[in-house]
Amino acid sequence: MYSSSPEGALVVSPSAAAPAQGRPPAAAPVVREPLHAPVAHVVRGGVVEGVHHGSVVVLDADGRVGFQLGDIEAAFYPRSALKPVQAVAMLRAGLPLDGGELLSLAAASHSGEERHLDGARRLLGLAGLTEDDLRNVPDMPYDPVERDIWVRDGRTPDRLAQNCSGKHAAMLWTAKVNGWSLEDYLDPAHPLQRAVAETVEDLTGQRVAGVTVDGCGAPLFSISLHGLARALARITTAAPGTPEARVADAMREHAELASGKRRDVAALMRAVPGLLAKDGFEGVEVAALPDGRAVAVKIADGNDRARVPVAAAALARAGVNPALLTAFEGAPLLGGGRPVGSVRPVRALDPVAAPAA
Repeated sequence: MYSSSPEGALVVSPSAAAPAQGRPPAAAPVVREPLHAPVAHVVRGGVVEGVHHGSVVVLDADGRVGFQLGDIEAAFYPRSALKPVQAVAMLRAGLPLDGGELLSLAAASHSGEERHLDGARRLLGLAGLTEDDLRNVPDMPYDPVERDIWVRDGRTPDRLAQNCSGKHAAMLWTAKVNGWSLEDYLDPAHPLQRAVAETVEDLTGQRVAGVTVDGCGAPLFSISLHGLARALARITTAAPGTPEARVADAMREHAELASGKRRDVAALMRAVPGLLAKDGFEGVEVAALPDGRAVAVKIADGNDRARVPVAAAALARAGVNPALLTAFEGAPLLGGGRPVGSVRPVRALDPVAAPAA
C-alpha cells in the first residue's frame, strides 16, 4: 500500500484508497518544486523592502477556477488546513458526534485555552479513554498568552495542550467505536487512516500524492492547493445533516473552539457570514462560502504576516465585500514604534467587480 521515497515520505500506490462516495478521483498532483509567484510586498516607507512568494486559487460557485496565481496544481502539504476533511472522515467512519463544540474541537488547531483542554478530556471521557491513550506529541499551548500563563504556573508540555489534541481524541474514539486497535491509530496502514485517505481523495477529487508525518504525529497527506479549495467547497455546499454539513456547522458556530479567542481565523469566520475557514502551519489557509466560492493560499516561506492579508485579498477577489475584511489587511510594519509600512498583497489580487457576499 505504501512505499518509502528517498526523501522519507510514504508514497501511496494508485490502488491504496478507493473513493468513499463513488466519484473516481483524478490522478495525484505532481511532486515538484512549486512554481510560486510573488503574492505580497513588504513595503516600508513607500519602498518594497521584501517579497513573499506563494500560490493562490479562487474557485467560483460552480467549482471552476476563477483566479489563480503561482502553482495551484503541484503537490504540497496542507498541514492543519486539512482538519475539516479529517473530521468528515471520522464522522463517515462512525464518530458519534452530531455537531456542537466537541465536533468543532475535533477539527481544531486549538490555542491551548483551558476550555480546549477540557473539551479534549470530554472527548476522551466519552470514549472511555484517558490522556494516556493519546499518541500526539506533548507541547505547550499554541497561543502566546496561554503559553506564558502555562510557564508562569510551572506547567510542562503535555499531550492535551498540544494544538491537535481534539483531533487525536476524536481519532481514538472513532477507532474504539469500530473495534479498531488504539495503540497504532497513527499508522498510515491503520483502518482509521485508510478511511481518512479515502475521504481526502473523495473531497479533493484527486489521488493522494504521498504521505508523511505531521508535527503532531498523525499521517499527513499531500494534495494540491486546488484540491484543498475544492474539498472545503464540497464541505460547505453539502446537504444538511451530512457529515460535511455537520462539520461546517460546528466549526462556524464554535469558531473559537476550532482555533482560539485571539486567533485571526476565528475572527474571520465571525466577520464574514457563512464563511468556513481553516489555517495551517507553513502559511496555509483555506476558506469557503455556502454557495461554493472558495479560496486557498500557500505562502512559500510559511510566514503568517503574509498569510492573513493574502487570504483576505483572495476572499475579496472571490466577491466578499472588502468592508468585511478591513481587519485582516495585516499588521503594520513599525519604525521607531510607529507604523511606517505594511505587507500588501500584489496588484493582481485587487478585488474585481463581483457580487458582494
